[in-house]
Amino acid sequence: MPLDRIYINNKINNASLKEIKSLASENSVPINYVPVEKLNSFNIEGHDGIIALISKVHYQELQQVISWVVEKGDIPLFLILDGITDIRNIGGIARTAFCAGVQAIIIPDKGVGALNEDAILTSAGALEKIAVCRVNSLVKAVDELHLNGIKVLATEMSAVKNVFDIDFKEPLAIVMGSEEKGIYPALLKASDEKFKIPMAGDFESLNVSVATGMILYEVMKQRFF
Repeated sequence: MPLDRIYINNKINNASLKEIKSLASENSVPINYVPVEKLNSFNIEGHDGIIALISKVHYQELQQVISWVVEKGDIPLFLILDGITDIRNIGGIARTAFCAGVQAIIIPDKGVGALNEDAILTSAGALEKIAVCRVNSLVKAVDELHLNGIKVLATEMSAVKNVFDIDFKEPLAIVMGSEEKGIYPALLKASDEKFKIPMAGDFESLNVSVATGMILYEVMKQRFF
């Protein structure tokens, strides 16, 4: 069964770790080095400083998903989630994404909330129906999208263009960042175009799940109605 991630006590260092790290790298399984208190919080006896969590989600290769979408004759519509750690937001985003015709969600192997049972429950099962691609670099994922003719758009509050000014009918991937930090600068720079959701009131930001829903239904309006 695929693994979601491996937790290793940051105080241990023995020969067996080399093989574990190598196998984890080969299979794109992220490793988190954590204090023993974190490991103990899983309530697993005899863990010896290492715990591996079985994945609740079947991760897919990005290029395979792109090829599958194109071969079906559909226009690619992907979501890239950068730094979103709240599993309720991730679940809500996945639920709306599936309903709005998004074919895949792209996440980094670190710095994102665990796609566990709670995330699946919040998504009403959507995370088990939509393709999820986990990559070790979102910037490299953007490069791969570009090679396949897919434009990458980023949401940014200071952007000049509004969401209503964007052409969403072409092959696209939309980057959504965390409410606290926004989108990682290198990822923002790699994006082709930036846009914002206009607000009538003076407020810091929208909830990322709500903002994603607003954007995706503008996409639906342009593509299907």
